[in-house]
Amino acid sequence: MSQSDKVKDSTRDMLLSSSPPNFVNFNTKAFSSNSQSVRNLEEKFNDMDVTNTAEKRAQGGDEGVERSRRISPPQPYQQYQNEPFVIGVAGGTASGKTTVCSEIIQRLSNQRVVIIAQDSFYRGLTKEEEENVSEYNFDHPDAFDKKALLECIHQLKKREAVHIPIYDFKTHQRSAETKLVNPGEVVIVEGIMVLHMEEIRKECNMKIFVDTDDDLRLARRIKRDTISRGRDVDNVIAQYTKFVKPMFDQFISPSKRFADVIIPCGRDVNNVAIDLITQHVHVKLDQKDLRRIYPNLYLINTSFQTKALHTIIRDKNTSKQDFVFYADRLIRIVVEAGLGCLPFAEKIVTTPTGKQYVGVDFGNKICGVSVIRSGESMENALRACANRIKLGKILIERNKGVHKDCNLIYERLPADIKDRHVLLMDPIVGTGFAVTSAIELLLSKGVKEGHIVVLSLIAVPEGMHRLLRKYPSVKLVTSEIDAGISNDFTVLPGIGNFGDRYFSE
Repeated sequence: MSQSDKVKDSTRDMLLSSSPPNFVNFNTKAFSSNSQSVRNLEEKFNDMDVTNTAEKRAQGGDEGVERSRRISPPQPYQQYQNEPFVIGVAGGTASGKTTVCSEIIQRLSNQRVVIIAQDSFYRGLTKEEEENVSEYNFDHPDAFDKKALLECIHQLKKREAVHIPIYDFKTHQRSAETKLVNPGEVVIVEGIMVLHMEEIRKECNMKIFVDTDDDLRLARRIKRDTISRGRDVDNVIAQYTKFVKPMFDQFISPSKRFADVIIPCGRDVNNVAIDLITQHVHVKLDQKDLRRIYPNLYLINTSFQTKALHTIIRDKNTSKQDFVFYADRLIRIVVEAGLGCLPFAEKIVTTPTGKQYVGVDFGNKICGVSVIRSGESMENALRACANRIKLGKILIERNKGVHKDCNLIYERLPADIKDRHVLLMDPIVGTGFAVTSAIELLLSKGVKEGHIVVLSLIAVPEGMHRLLRKYPSVKLVTSEIDAGISNDFTVLPGIGNFGDRYFSE
């Protein structure tokens, strides 16, 4: 026996000594043995293309499917590069947005922070608009070049330098010069319509609304526009009453409902709010993985135990018996973490000593749904952790080398699933098409998006982006993030075909 084999055996013995009982495997064959049609579907399963109903609806019918068929396969995987943390700061005119941004930058002095002002992206006026500039509404969403602003945000997220336009508020045109902005760890996007514009809002990892009294904002605006922009007081007041205030009531004030933080601002800086915001940003910057930008991503803390479990099940020489045993160990850890994401309610019980104990119980009804067939490997761990839990199943066509959508083949779900929190089980989140299609089915059954928790052993950035951007309220629990996907849609470094290794004889 080689030295490496001895180390491997000793590691397995160590894990075995603290292992829970090995659970009985629930194979798809047992589930499908009562139905010849389902068995036929299972045989067809390995040879199918992927047809994604979720993407089809987003792209628009059959035309969207044809477009998706022409999409090229992903490039060979690269190590994930963390995106900057994007903060959107909105509020009414002269509400103190710039002051709040300056305070945040000052408190993050040890980080590279860049700021983009939405005011830089005003459209240049046409000749007709210039001739009647007093009637032009600068406070309407259409006054901004949203496409150019989005392009700049996307470039900064890719850690590329951008050229920000310079807008002349006296001539109402963009200058021929631009301002070069280099990428940073934090990107602040500031402007009155940042939270109103859905496309901009979706790019923000934290959304802030600066709420200031109307009279104070008017006084500040008069001072700013007369001194900095060369306007007279009567013109500023007329513009405020005709355009600024109505647009604030129609577009800006309602957008505060999208804010993560609303900062009440008066004449002084709200230091408590600024401190809380910067503390949160520091926490996010310390996270070097996708948790920085996805608050609903739960990555299990790596320990020597979880690393050893991954080492064993990823080893191509691991036997079927050992693979199942140690995969079950890892699945149990993920399931326990997933249950911890569910709401709990206080519960008081009486102990055998006659004393009361104040504890907790699951706050709502729960159920598990497995994506056949690899997801069924997680069912026994869930049963062991949640007694008498209801289980459902979904069979979806998997990707087999052609980038198409996923088709729903079979479903068996609890009748009252819309009233439950759902633990959706799929060990590998690769491209993300299968799990997003399963989520779309659950939503069509009335399940609330925020009531879905996806449990996986391994996930890759491509699938995580697809899942968490499309369904930001869904929680994803995983034990490791792999590097990416190869040209043939294989997760790398990966684990191989999980279903085959777990269920095949």
